[in-house]
Amino acid sequence: MKRPGPAQLDGLLVLHKPAGPTSTDCLNSIKRALGQKKIGHAGTLDPMATGVLVVLLGQGTKLAPYLSEGRKTYRGELLLGQTTDTYDIQGQILSEAPWEHLSADDIRAAVLGWQDETRQEVPPVSAAKHQGRPLYALHRAGWEVPVKTRDMTIFGVEILSVHPPRVSFRVICSAGTYIRSLAHSLGRRLGCGAALSELEREASHPFTLDQAHGLETVLSDPERFASLVQPLAQSLPHWPRLRLTGQQAGLVRNGAWLPASLFPAHPAEADSRAMFLAPDGAPLALAEVKKRGQDLCWSILRGLWQA
Repeated sequence: MKRPGPAQLDGLLVLHKPAGPTSTDCLNSIKRALGQKKIGHAGTLDPMATGVLVVLLGQGTKLAPYLSEGRKTYRGELLLGQTTDTYDIQGQILSEAPWEHLSADDIRAAVLGWQDETRQEVPPVSAAKHQGRPLYALHRAGWEVPVKTRDMTIFGVEILSVHPPRVSFRVICSAGTYIRSLAHSLGRRLGCGAALSELEREASHPFTLDQAHGLETVLSDPERFASLVQPLAQSLPHWPRLRLTGQQAGLVRNGAWLPASLFPAHPAEADSRAMFLAPDGAPLALAEVKKRGQDLCWSILRGLWQA
């Protein structure tokens, strides 16, 4: 008899993505090998990139908007002296220029200049969309790719080493920031061009690389897989968890708002967020504090209970 595959799990897996496969490739491997038909992620990584990929399973896929929005930390390396169509070294070289005249101080100043940037060009080979089609599809078809820009915030930059033409760095940034575009903009400012040569995501708030499991480890032992997955109730560790009474849980299931004053041990301000738990500790809903008249109340962002 055919052995049943692993059951669909609800929760979160912190994966250490390897270089080479796309984020979707990694998810498809888990889907096929471990029977996780309902699967997603919170923030994609380019094929070249490694590091923290937050994989969401079952009901955990409902958490994607709230985990994707967190800060990201990357360690990277760029190569001076060339530009490519992808803004990284895996693309086609478009131009080359000398970099030898640049001093280490010039290069350091340009890297630290990222902290002053608030808007960036989206790489022409990316999943960003134009009229419903990803830019990489337009590029592959030989069509002109429109220049798109997006807002970003750089919270911190650390220069790890400067050994021209290679420069290593660490950057803490807002969600959706393209590190390839930071490298490209630096090359433009220095006048010699630059392309990203290495990238590792060290953290996708609130998860870090030391919590991550390698893809081969995950796939090699189906019986151990469940022990690697963080349960749904623990998948937003930076949010308070508020356990409700049976009556309160019933109100939440019906979409009712709950007065913030019901939880004096957890003082809340407008826009505070929390996970509601049922009386038995099962995840019930994600909630956010809103003002209703003169009172602060918890409103439901997303139900998590099983239908």
